Amino acid sequence: MIKIALDAFGSDNAPNPEILGAIEALKFDNNIEIVLVGDEKRLSETIIKLNCSSAILNRLKIKHASEQITMKDSPSSIVRNKRDSSLRVAYELVHNKEADAVISAGNTGASLAIAMFVLKRLKGIDRPAIATVMPSVGGHTVLLDAGANVDVKPYHLAQFAIMGSEYASFIKHIDSPIVGLLSNGEEESKGNELTREAFKIIKNIDINFLGYVEGREIFNGKVDVVVCDGFTGNVILKSSETLAETIFKLLRKEVNKSSMAKLGVLFASKALKNFKKLVDHNEYGGAPLLGINGVGFIAHGGASPKAIASGIRMAKNFAEQEINSKISQKIESNVETVNNREINIT
Repeated sequence: MIKIALDAFGSDNAPNPEILGAIEALKFDNNIEIVLVGDEKRLSETIIKLNCSSAILNRLKIKHASEQITMKDSPSSIVRNKRDSSLRVAYELVHNKEADAVISAGNTGASLAIAMFVLKRLKGIDRPAIATVMPSVGGHTVLLDAGANVDVKPYHLAQFAIMGSEYASFIKHIDSPIVGLLSNGEEESKGNELTREAFKIIKNIDINFLGYVEGREIFNGKVDVVVCDGFTGNVILKSSETLAETIFKLLRKEVNKSSMAKLGVLFASKALKNFKKLVDHNEYGGAPLLGINGVGFIAHGGASPKAIASGIRMAKNFAEQEINSKISQKIESNVETVNNREINIT
């Protein structure tokens, strides 16, 4: 039985999406137990109103936490001052071996700060990275870092490449994922000082490294993993999410102009539903914080119950497959190459 600690007061509309998502996940998988972390009174009152079956209630627990983190709280102040926040208590459960994984739809910076403070980092990892799944012609592409690290060194990108390769192998069920380093061209002369020095390190690591890739490779299926700094990755992620939403809004606007177009949409409704499912971030649930000494997933602030349930299942599978052990083994076998710190980018 895998136990998931769910920060029940992380999302924009907490705690309803968390509670409903937890119940959906429990219905789907009998081998999950979920601990809702947060205000016990509010959680209990909400659960009672839902009239859950005893089979669900037996695997749905509550751990009281008196404080709640907001998007206005700074990561440093959270670590010092909000020691009984729902997010901190959830990570403490993992640290104390009372849970196997954490998922939160709350403040990303807080998740990173608390995870590193409570669980620490995996040996050989300097900077944890957020690995997000992007839709592509080939199914999915793993993009990292998606926002944890604005400024990085070349060896950080090398560590991201290894972590991304192991995660892509897990979610795509392939032995040797193709890894690319994001740049402004495919030639080795392209890029900036950071990417050029990172390229020198990554090409000597024991992974399936293609070389430089451009932004289009994130979506055309040419590679399985795209590595970049967190500033670039977060811009790509937010832009892509907005683009998908904009496409549907523009399409709906044009369809409403014509009766024939409405008829066409009716015939193509199944294909459109499948397309929406492919580009909807709620389908992917959450992004793992790779490199921490434990399992932590970060969900979208506006996550739906469906997204929370998907994130719970992803966190459960991540813990079961012991992805962190595989990352540690790969880092250790490439330690001299990965930790090449002779180059110092300022």
